Amino acid sequence: MSQSSVEDDEADLTRKQRREQARAQRKALEEAEAADAKRRARLTQLGIVVAVVVAIVVVILIATGGSGGTKKVKSGTKAANETAAAVNALVGGIPQKGIVLGNPGAPVTLQYFGDLECPVCKEFTLGALPPIIQKWVKTGKLKIEYRSLETATREPEVFKTQQIAALAAGKQNKMWQFLELFYHEQGEEDSGYVTEGYLQNLAQQVPGLSLTQWTNDRSEPTLSNQVAADAQAANNAGFRGTPSFLIGKTGEPAKKLEYASLTDPASFNEAIEEHLKK
Repeated sequence: MSQSSVEDDEADLTRKQRREQARAQRKALEEAEAADAKRRARLTQLGIVVAVVVAIVVVILIATGGSGGTKKVKSGTKAANETAAAVNALVGGIPQKGIVLGNPGAPVTLQYFGDLECPVCKEFTLGALPPIIQKWVKTGKLKIEYRSLETATREPEVFKTQQIAALAAGKQNKMWQFLELFYHEQGEEDSGYVTEGYLQNLAQQVPGLSLTQWTNDRSEPTLSNQVAADAQAANNAGFRGTPSFLIGKTGEPAKKLEYASLTDPASFNEAIEEHLKK
């Protein structure tokens, strides 16, 4: 074979190799583009699914009033009337003055430091507190003072607003009805359920509460000062959580009450009996 024939064959082979290489590159590029298109399609589908899920969540939150799934009890409804009746059965007829529930001359005083949004306070309020009220407060042997201490409420201004709303009800000697209703209808923690509408709704459920006076009293500086004074008292006692308690003979320095349970009143009963014996 001549030298020129060999060179022609090598040239043909080189051209063939280039064509095959070009085809392979085009095929790889097409496969990459197809894979990319498929990936974009999956992402689009995923985005649609996420959007649908978000929309469903938004609808649920709107339907539940944005309260973390906790259904609000609207004043005037059967549920609201039943709750108000239960609260009135517990504290109705007991003397009240401001933050105090019970006979002003009761020999023993229990100071209850709480945050209205605190779920553990709700546990106590619906657990050990009712039998304590029945056994000791209604018989005139114990009076309870409710004091404010911010723990569960994340926004200081919201805490101040809600606690002052309760104190304002106390100006009409109905603070304990407001407190009990709040704890009974407490929403999910950190869900932002405490709004002006929520507070107004609670006030409307308190029997005999003048809404006009309650609204005006909320702007009184003395109530804001009371919240600050409670915080200082809690700090002096070394309290960092709620609920926390001080107990003592009325008119004498109070001491920290150590409790074993917030649903069983036994440890509270023992402390009260001990101070009554003194």
